[in-house]
Amino acid sequence: MPAVLTLNAGSSSLKAEVFGPGGARLWRGAVSEIGAAARLSSDEDDAPVAAPDHAAALSAVMTAAGARLDGIEAAAHRIVHGGPGLTESTRLTPAVRAAVEAAAALAPLHNPPALAVIDALSALRPALPQVACFDTAFHATMPELARRYALPDRPETAGLRRYGFHGLSYASLVADLAGRLGRPLPRRLLACHLGNGASLCAIDGGRSVATTMGYSPLGGLTMGTRCGDIDGNAVLEIAARSDIATASRILNRESGLKGLAGDSDMRALEAAGTPAADFAMRHFIYWAVRQAGAMVAAMGGCDAIAFTGGIGENAPAIRAGIMDGLAYLGLAYDPGANAAGATRLDRAGSALIACIHPADEEGWIAREAAAVLSPG
Repeated sequence: MPAVLTLNAGSSSLKAEVFGPGGARLWRGAVSEIGAAARLSSDEDDAPVAAPDHAAALSAVMTAAGARLDGIEAAAHRIVHGGPGLTESTRLTPAVRAAVEAAAALAPLHNPPALAVIDALSALRPALPQVACFDTAFHATMPELARRYALPDRPETAGLRRYGFHGLSYASLVADLAGRLGRPLPRRLLACHLGNGASLCAIDGGRSVATTMGYSPLGGLTMGTRCGDIDGNAVLEIAARSDIATASRILNRESGLKGLAGDSDMRALEAAGTPAADFAMRHFIYWAVRQAGAMVAAMGGCDAIAFTGGIGENAPAIRAGIMDGLAYLGLAYDPGANAAGATRLDRAGSALIACIHPADEEGWIAREAAAVLSPG
């Protein structure tokens, strides 16, 4: 496996990791609050940094990584949206970059920052190969019945379909879960990537057959600042009362847990002890359970449930609420194992395996880059 720099650009953040030959992690760091009170946090330091934009954040990251970048053979980027045409990781070329830019309207908070980092790195290291890894790619296996909205085929509706996201997390889970469990991958797997962004995926035989997010990362579950599923006419009404930009801000940045309780951080809500915080957590659990039923139906049953992501891995009360809601499937879990964050959560007699799997999107991106650069 080649030495790789992985880069994950968010709307106001940039995460980076350096992997040495063979996949060993050499360094990790992140710049947060880009364009405001930016900070660079790494394995060695946590300090303010001048980062008015993503290009400056990249320079700061590369300076902090220092000599650990010596000998890197490629950079690999998480790209949230590949549009309808980019369905597997690929080397970045002008044509691929143009396609990522064309898909920017589908992920306006993520694709433009990723492009800014790609361009900045091209200027700093023009000879360095770059690889694009798409969050949407894992869901390209969904059947047409699951992908298509019931819309007429017209120019106004072109490209409006269910794409799905968190695909890098789900692909990594599929690749590594069997080894973590010490048994073959369960055929019908309900995967729960729960964090500030949250989704469920029905994985049948290692392939995505349904997921809760749709055209954009807004759909599906209650999230940190996103509302999840909402009637289209309600969206139109919000826009009619304000404007499209305001409606987008409300739905994407001011809703979800933040809209219900004033804070998007599940840890803060658990500590708050207020009625609003309690309602927000119950809302998160209710919609996870309710939409899990749809994922189970898409697979014709369920053999295992896997929790991943910041909330999925670190919030025992949320996991317990979801597993309690799925008891009708025959799921029985060990409260002690759940409280301790053990790998296996199910207890003897459970009809389903229940487990926690650490998310490793960056590790998967590095592996994907290796596959692209050294096919076969």
